[in-house]
Amino acid sequence: MSALKAFQVAAELAERQRDAARQALLDVQAAQRAAQAQLAQLTGYAGELQGRWGMRADSVVQPEVMRHYYQFTGRLEQAMAMQANTLAGQDTRVAQARQVLLQAELRLASLAKVLERRRAELALQQQRQEQKHTDERAALRAGRARAGVLNQEN
Repeated sequence: MSALKAFQVAAELAERQRDAARQALLDVQAAQRAAQAQLAQLTGYAGELQGRWGMRADSVVQPEVMRHYYQFTGRLEQAMAMQANTLAGQDTRVAQARQVLLQAELRLASLAKVLERRRAELALQQQRQEQKHTDERAALRAGRARAGVLNQEN
């Protein structure tokens, strides 16, 4: 019975580890969505900026203003590139967290299978033990009955 208890404890631990892995996956997925949203926001802002400051044939803009515009758009592009790198890192973390969760689920499933098998073995063993006791009692009764018949014949 202690072997069964050890497997139950291992299964409970594996279940807690699986739950923790699931929560970690949810956390990194949330971070990934936040990174995607921030990249989308930066991209949208760059599009708006381009739309507002797009060069028109009839427009006249001071060279100093244009220099600041190009500096700002350069920094904005740099920020978008950094955010794209951050998003790529988040994608990697999500894939790793999925793998950890898969491993935890497989471990839990295998422990559950072993636990189920152990319980079945114990039930079969107990059933055989009960059958043995029943057979022994029946043999004792039959022996007493034969002894009683023999005593009556003498």
